[in-house]
Amino acid sequence: MAKKSKQPSSKSVWIRRILVIAGCLLAGALVYISYRVFGPNTKAFGDSKYFYVRTNSTYANVLDGLEEQGIIRNRNSFNWVAQQLDYPSRVKAGRYKINRGMSNFDIARMLRSGKQSPVDLVINKIRTKDDFVRKIANNLEADSTVLRSLMADAVYLRQFGLDTNTVMCGVLPNTYEFYWNTGAEAVFKKLEKARMAFWTDDRKEKASKLGLSINEVTILASIVEEESNKNDEKPLISSVYLNRYRKGMRLQADPTVKFALQDFGLKRIRENHTLFDSPYNTYRYSGFPPGPICTPSEKTLNAVLNTPDTDYLYFCARSDFSGYHAFAATYEEHLVNARKYQAELNKRGF
Repeated sequence: MAKKSKQPSSKSVWIRRILVIAGCLLAGALVYISYRVFGPNTKAFGDSKYFYVRTNSTYANVLDGLEEQGIIRNRNSFNWVAQQLDYPSRVKAGRYKINRGMSNFDIARMLRSGKQSPVDLVINKIRTKDDFVRKIANNLEADSTVLRSLMADAVYLRQFGLDTNTVMCGVLPNTYEFYWNTGAEAVFKKLEKARMAFWTDDRKEKASKLGLSINEVTILASIVEEESNKNDEKPLISSVYLNRYRKGMRLQADPTVKFALQDFGLKRIRENHTLFDSPYNTYRYSGFPPGPICTPSEKTLNAVLNTPDTDYLYFCARSDFSGYHAFAATYEEHLVNARKYQAELNKRGF
């Protein structure tokens, strides 16, 4: 007689069911946890967005900022991951690039490591100290009040061969890489280091042969910078002012009047403008202004350092409005050139 197959007991069936259910729950929990950790948790924005953590920020500040600035979708899931990574006790200031689709793990790990994205600070022509301070404050965390104080501190500036008038000689137009949370003094020191790198022994020797200090070269170059954007004629413009300076003549540079008046939109300098009393007005005062009227480019600095020997004492804009200038050695020649230009100005309604 055949033996009957043994049926599983109801107890073992329930055990198997419990194990299957437990397995499913465990798998679900693992999927959920994995999603919370590695799944995307950014809101809908472009390819990337920058998140700024200010110096001395707390973890609560960071968490609020991530939510308020529209970086993360789910605050609680980020907080859970951040806690697991011990980020709350390791907050670091900086500028962080958040890419769309980043996970809580990616964001928290990046913030914890302090791996911030540097700022490429582009400095072009800047005319005033206030413009410079605004440029820094708009791009870096550096305290504008501290920066202004440094630029007004004659004792501090003396170590760089600068004073409160020549301080902008320390700013050389270029592209500089900074971390966003760089302090005001560190910003100034980096710019000064770049300036000193520019002033090689060869350039210092050229300045000496012209009879000028490096600050005087910069001041002269700032006037040339404002006179023309034609690099090929800048050495000639420099020769005019250098010749006048050496003869003890007033420079009578129109851009210095604009700077003195702080009116950079003036199209035409008239006699009443030249009467304005300011040490920067070279119609009223002999020699160079006490400081630069803008931050000249390297090309303009090099143009001044390579000033040719000429007998030119005057120049004015050409009447063809080409952007170039007509040069003259005598006042009579200059008057002819100036009348042509002024007639064209009147014709065009300036």
